[in-house]
Amino acid sequence: MHLSNIKNKIPEGLYSVLENEKISELRPAQEKAIEAGLLEGENLLVCTPTSSGKTLIAELGMLNCVLNGNGKALYIVPLKALGSEKFNDFKRKYEGKAKVALSIGDFDTSDPHLINYDIIICTAEKLDSLIRHHAPWLSKIGVVVIDEIHLINDPGRGPTLEILITLLRTLLKKVQIIGLSATIGNPKELADWLDSKLVLDTWRPVKLHKGIYVQGELTFKE
Repeated sequence: MHLSNIKNKIPEGLYSVLENEKISELRPAQEKAIEAGLLEGENLLVCTPTSSGKTLIAELGMLNCVLNGNGKALYIVPLKALGSEKFNDFKRKYEGKAKVALSIGDFDTSDPHLINYDIIICTAEKLDSLIRHHAPWLSKIGVVVIDEIHLINDPGRGPTLEILITLLRTLLKKVQIIGLSATIGNPKELADWLDSKLVLDTWRPVKLHKGIYVQGELTFKE
């Protein structure tokens, strides 16, 4: 799908950013997500290989929400380092279009200043603190992106993430949920639990080859 095919479906500000980023063709997973209702507020569970374009799917959903005045965007990450990476990337790309904030600190607070931002990146643990402190801006969230959503199966962090997703869906009746992962063993079950459409694809930018290495020799599978 060519980028121009969705020019009339997304805000002009978002389209101009994508053009500046030299994006002209959408990858298969991105096309499938759009066809599944990404830009119409549908819940999505995106299960595609690494580097297949999942982050851009999230960006399309978030900026479509923010620039159309439908609320703030919340991007949940599993690690502080990943949060910092996304913050720097989004801030660079969307400067002047949307205000991006990073909330990954250890202080137990509602971070009231976040009401002034459009895209808020935080860890699950920080979000737990924000909810418990009844952060007033939480009611203004229109879309929630959960990166590495397969960690819901993690014995240590999974229960917290599951409870957070349940709370967000209870508190925000019209919120759009976008889950991203490259590794989910039971995607259909998780999609059903999220009341989401499932986006599956196997395309990757670099083909993988399987092989066996024994005593200095590598034999690839035909």
